[in-house]
Amino acid sequence: MRQRETLRYDQTLFRDHEVFEFTYMPDELHHRDAQIRELALLARPALRSGSPRSAILRGPPRTGKTTTVRRLFAEIEETTQQIAPVYINCKQHRTPFAVFACIFEAVVGYAPPATGKHLDEVVRVAAKRLGEREAALLVCLDDANYLHEARQLNDLLYRILRLYEAWDVRKPGVFAISSDLRLNLYTAVDERVRSVFHPTEVFFSPYAKSEIQEILGDRIRQGLYPNVVPKASANLIADLTAKEQDIRVGIDLVRMAAENAEGAGRRTVTRKDVMDASRTIITPTLQKRAADLNEGERALLYRIAEMVQKTDVTMTSGAVFEATQEYIPNGATTYRTRLKRLEEAGLVDLPLRTDRGRTREILLRFAPDQVLAACEKIGKTSAA
Repeated sequence: MRQRETLRYDQTLFRDHEVFEFTYMPDELHHRDAQIRELALLARPALRSGSPRSAILRGPPRTGKTTTVRRLFAEIEETTQQIAPVYINCKQHRTPFAVFACIFEAVVGYAPPATGKHLDEVVRVAAKRLGEREAALLVCLDDANYLHEARQLNDLLYRILRLYEAWDVRKPGVFAISSDLRLNLYTAVDERVRSVFHPTEVFFSPYAKSEIQEILGDRIRQGLYPNVVPKASANLIADLTAKEQDIRVGIDLVRMAAENAEGAGRRTVTRKDVMDASRTIITPTLQKRAADLNEGERALLYRIAEMVQKTDVTMTSGAVFEATQEYIPNGATTYRTRLKRLEEAGLVDLPLRTDRGRTREILLRFAPDQVLAACEKIGKTSAA
């Protein structure tokens, strides 16, 4: 029996390692039917020689926004030449030239020279090719909040949406994706842009645990051989993923837990494999979320973690407000704004407690010692 359970050096648990890559497009997109239908309806006028409509896709990180757009754009490319869909990662491309170089490459078929080409010439050639193809431009600006931070969002939207005024093309559409729930992309631009930018807001809520189990179950079946992840291990991964509200964490946990088992020469993933993987994956997630906070928000998070370590402390919103005034003196409005930001960042949960006069309980979503260590590390880095 032991002989059959041992994995030989030349064997693997992975049927297809690519299934766990960030760029992988799943065979079926679960629990985003409503969003993909709404975006398809916004693109549909372009199939009747009209112009695609615009949208703002909002929701916490890792809730399927990018995958939904990429799936829709892939279907458009397979079925019609009347729409030219262009996906742009704004973490990587934050300048007008970089964005229009992506549009140029998608429309013309090759990248413009990195030097020697003026932005106006790149725009002219791309627009000329769109006119020749009689195709409507539909641009996805993924992580458009990075353009806002770089002070490029207003200018880029203006250039894209008003392309039809200078060239013989249909009015383009823009799907702008943002995971920053504090930012309203529509109000962040000026009146010149708002006069042509009339987006529909499409919201992506976090996945429920049952939805997470289905999504991860598909990845396990496609990427690993049968029985590699027992039900108990799969449930543990789903629990950890639901706590993080980040489907990417779950996919990475499956991959790394399987790699741990394979490295140990075992045919199945154990609880220890999953927990070892979680320590490697979840700690950087906490670090990134804490780093995205401002100083006041991070100070409140630190004090909440300190209070959680004391088992006799009441962790309601009102009690925490009173307890933190000695360290972080601020008004009730500022406190509520910061607390809401911690919830949006996936660092705390704020369930309603009707037994306490409809007050909210504050539940830390990470171990308090991990939170304290993350905040202290960020503080040292900032001071260096």
